[in-house]
Amino acid sequence: MEARSAALDRARDHALTWLEALDERPVPPQIDADEVVRRLGELPEGPTPAAEVVDLLAEACEPGLAGIPSGRFFGMVIGGSLPAALGADWLTSAWDQNVGLRSLTPAGAAVEEVAGRWMLDLLGLPDGSAVGFVTGATMANFTCLAAARDTVLIKAGYDVQSGLAGGPAVRVIVGEERHPSIDLPLRFLGLGDPLVVPVDEQGRIRADALGDALRSTAGPTIVALQAGNIHSGAFDPFAECVPLAHAHGAWVHVDGAFGLWGAVSPRWRAAVRGVADADSWATDAHKTLNVPYDSGLAIVRDADALASSMAMHGDYLIQATGDPQERTPELSRRARGFATWAALRSLGRAGVVDLVERLAGHARAFAARAREIPGCEVLNEVEFTQVCLTFGDDDRTRRVAAALLADGTTWMSGSRWHDRAIVRISVSNWSTTDDDVRRSLAALRRAAASVPG
Repeated sequence: MEARSAALDRARDHALTWLEALDERPVPPQIDADEVVRRLGELPEGPTPAAEVVDLLAEACEPGLAGIPSGRFFGMVIGGSLPAALGADWLTSAWDQNVGLRSLTPAGAAVEEVAGRWMLDLLGLPDGSAVGFVTGATMANFTCLAAARDTVLIKAGYDVQSGLAGGPAVRVIVGEERHPSIDLPLRFLGLGDPLVVPVDEQGRIRADALGDALRSTAGPTIVALQAGNIHSGAFDPFAECVPLAHAHGAWVHVDGAFGLWGAVSPRWRAAVRGVADADSWATDAHKTLNVPYDSGLAIVRDADALASSMAMHGDYLIQATGDPQERTPELSRRARGFATWAALRSLGRAGVVDLVERLAGHARAFAARAREIPGCEVLNEVEFTQVCLTFGDDDRTRRVAAALLADGTTWMSGSRWHDRAIVRISVSNWSTTDDDVRRSLAALRRAAASVPG
């Protein structure tokens, strides 16, 4: 298979060149999508050698890539890829396993079971919970909320297999600052817009407001809480809210896309107290754990409830109890567990704790040093890995963000929080060093100095 070997050799060379250049290359992409389209050209009439195709793809796309794996990318909550996880992900493509059935791909199924068990242990979640490996946090929320929807309807005496039209309405209660990856799955699931309740100044759902909402109406209910506000990093008060919701017969789901990993460290013991008493949890290993895409994780306490909502049956399938397809919306999918297992095995328990604490430590350093920049204000309590900055009025803040991206040293995203324009720093990458923080702060200072106050 000379063509295959040549293509893989070229892919390895391009990959290493890219990774080795990250420390010095600008973080923002250097050309736009239209230029990449032009470079990719038209579909040829005849075949092209595999190695040449890899070269053409790399040469056309490399200038249009953002330095997301760089230690100086702080836009959105996007981690990098740990070396062991990246290597395992390459193997995943080469092995080309369809992880739906234990009988067909026992290695893929076993790795997911082991990695899932390790994660439950690390996160302090109930033994025996089902762990489904999905694409990302949105589908993790979808998977958990599907099990929640079906369960609360069954408790109300209605089987969702008859369709939603004749059943009782399911109310979903959320905090005002929940992530949109909750709302989108609710639309997928036919549940519509949620009931929104107020939050405190850091975006935490208010337990008193939740109580009022629970008492205001009756019927099948889901409460969606949050571990890690996308702007402040704050955690909802689980110890108050979970028992309150359960007292009203509600299913409690926790969107912990990045913040759920705070549960691995004693530093956040108070912040996550009560989180393990919920009924389901969603997280994304590509964020805080630094596993390659895709790596969403849907965790449901009642494994039978998840299987009831997800499992599919076909006469041609060689099925067994506990098949991976019972835990995800997909029958055919990538073997996502290999990379997650590799990340956990390479770090070990102490390494996972160190990774999470290091990310949060960099966020605190950003906040402390940013306060020294004239005109800069830190808006949030830096509880985890998020930092929100302003530079006076909205216009100046936006211009500072634009100047920062033009500088190229780092990427920090513009956003809006509490009706103010902000520069948001999300520290998520395992490879971020103290020097990356220093260089990024220097770029932030240059950008602020270039925009008159």
